Amino acid sequence: MPTGPTAPGMPADLGAASLADGEWHRMHPLTPLMKGGLVLVIALGYLIANLRERILEWFISLVTPAHVPELGGDPVDWVVDNNLVIVVLLGVIGLAVLLVAMFWLMWRFHEFRITDAHVEVRKGVIFRSHRRAPLDRVQGVNLTRPFPARLIGLAKLEVDGAGNDANVPLEYLSTAKAEAVRADILRLASGARHAREATRGSADPAAARTMRAQLAASMDAGVTGLIAGVDLDDIAPEHVLRIPTGRLVGSHVLSGLVWVGLFGLIFLGAMIGTLPAMLADEGPAAGAVAAGVALAMGIPLLLAAVAVTWSRIARALRYSIAPTPDGVRITFGLFTTVTETIPPGRIFAVEVMQPLLWRPFGWWSVRINRMSGKTASQQQSGQAQQFNIVLPVGRRPDVERVLGLILPDVPADVLPLIWEQGVLGPVAGDPYTTIPARAWWRRPLSWRRHGAALTDFALLLRRGRIWRQLAVFPLARLQGFSLHQGPIDRAQGVSKAQAHSAVGPVRGGVSGLDAEVLLSMLNTLTVSAARAAAADRAHRWAEGREPSRDLGRQGSVPDGHSLPTGLGGSAETTP
Repeated sequence: MPTGPTAPGMPADLGAASLADGEWHRMHPLTPLMKGGLVLVIALGYLIANLRERILEWFISLVTPAHVPELGGDPVDWVVDNNLVIVVLLGVIGLAVLLVAMFWLMWRFHEFRITDAHVEVRKGVIFRSHRRAPLDRVQGVNLTRPFPARLIGLAKLEVDGAGNDANVPLEYLSTAKAEAVRADILRLASGARHAREATRGSADPAAARTMRAQLAASMDAGVTGLIAGVDLDDIAPEHVLRIPTGRLVGSHVLSGLVWVGLFGLIFLGAMIGTLPAMLADEGPAAGAVAAGVALAMGIPLLLAAVAVTWSRIARALRYSIAPTPDGVRITFGLFTTVTETIPPGRIFAVEVMQPLLWRPFGWWSVRINRMSGKTASQQQSGQAQQFNIVLPVGRRPDVERVLGLILPDVPADVLPLIWEQGVLGPVAGDPYTTIPARAWWRRPLSWRRHGAALTDFALLLRRGRIWRQLAVFPLARLQGFSLHQGPIDRAQGVSKAQAHSAVGPVRGGVSGLDAEVLLSMLNTLTVSAARAAAADRAHRWAEGREPSRDLGRQGSVPDGHSLPTGLGGSAETTP
């Protein structure tokens, strides 16, 4: 089966100039080892180390079934003393050959191809599977470097589809090939029907080196990346937004203090409940038992809060966000690094939020809703939720810059609604529709702030006074808008509204707003959303545009386009 042009004597994965040529290609030869072979080898080593005496007895019984002597002392010494070293070595070599043959079959039947319309993967020897992702439905591309794979220069690519369990994984490729394939997939998904000119017709400089030199170079790059970070070399430094480690750790610690405080109150209440028994003359033992039970309940809860906080910090370390011609690139992780590229037009909702403990520091977080091809169980995992956070913590200039990246087409008249009147509001002459005074009891603390505003660009929902939140739903990608009214709502003339979007952390509900105002908003939104969806071209951001010679640089943008840097309207182009 054709595997594309390769350098003499080298695998297609290492020698092809471009893998987006419509031909079937195989994964990296070490893929079976990284996908489970390494675990198998470790398990076999553990079993042999702990059960070698029984294994040798069984093996010798096969060779000399008539008489199997007792293995006194160390079995290795017994093998040497009885001149069975060659027999044992042959058995080990046979097992190794069997494993290599299994790995070779797994690699031989694991292939992928990239056409102008799809990314396809097929694998399996006995049970075959074939997955396909349409390029015009790609929601993003993840490039993951697990720690063991990173040390030998391998990476896993995952193409996010729009549906349950619709992702297509390419695991594993050499890191350079994975980055090139990511660029080609995003380039084809943009509407430009050719892969990057910079990768076509040009020889891969790594192809001229021997396999040993390539492995040494990839391991060197992996170790260097542990110190310097990864996936930012092709982006101009001034375009990369980083989060200081101290701020990142501090924000998670403050968030974790809420749970620690809650568990502390539970523990304190339990201790206070045992105090009478401890002070009673007739029951000191009962008091000691009650105190022990309280400690047994409180300490695990405290340890759980610390563990959750640490896992969030570890996942978010070295967080960075930067613009590329193919969308917003987000990178995070210390040892296992994950890079997510979100193309334009794939963001369905954006939320700016600020917990109470962050307010003295002026910190904010930005989250998004986007389609994911993961299963329901995978979406609940910490790493999947991490993909919905585009800014874990940042000050106002950071938030403005990130919003400028993920909402680059915000009209000038909507900017005040997002920040001054939305995130920081309410202000004098508040344009948001809020809860009327007759329904203040529904939100006693935030009824003057809780509300909604509708423009031709987006629906904006403002909530919370203690925990500030502002959600932006671009009308071009709004999935629906519904109103709900119960008997108490009808009596007060208010209603609940729900903006429907892709599944994610951004909620689309507001309650207690005037029913007549919401009904008028629904009628207006129906027409505005249809008009915005018909005019939207963000999901095919390069369609009808000739490839620019600058597209070979990920840090550059096509001619006539600028890199948004914030909501203030300032921007800069890459030289």
